[in-house]
Amino acid sequence: VLSFIIFICYIASLAASFMMAPLLEFLLALFLFFAYASKLNEKFKGLYWPLKDFLRCVTAAIIYFAISIAAVSKYNDGASKAAGVFGFIATIVYAIDFYITFNDLVTFLKQGSSDSPEGHKSE
Repeated sequence: VLSFIIFICYIASLAASFMMAPLLEFLLALFLFFAYASKLNEKFKGLYWPLKDFLRCVTAAIIYFAISIAAVSKYNDGASKAAGVFGFIATIVYAIDFYITFNDLVTFLKQGSSDSPEGHKSE
């Protein structure tokens, strides 16, 4: 929802060139939401879905931070300022999300390393 609000703000602002990043992020988040809702993550076991979510959150946080700084500092209209402020909020939300997802990844990797066959070798 936050990405969609930022997208609308960028459309209404002078910084319309930044509208592509929130649009793509919104569509990607929508796809992942429907993938989880329709249990696609259980059908495609070869893909590690939390890793995809982690990478999406990291890139979104970095991109939102960069375009928010540019929108707030370069453009003077209210919609650009609003999009920048919402972008900073989105940066914080995505940072929290990638921290939570990172903890899930660490738990998964620790679980996978304890089940590795290297520890069970005998000579």
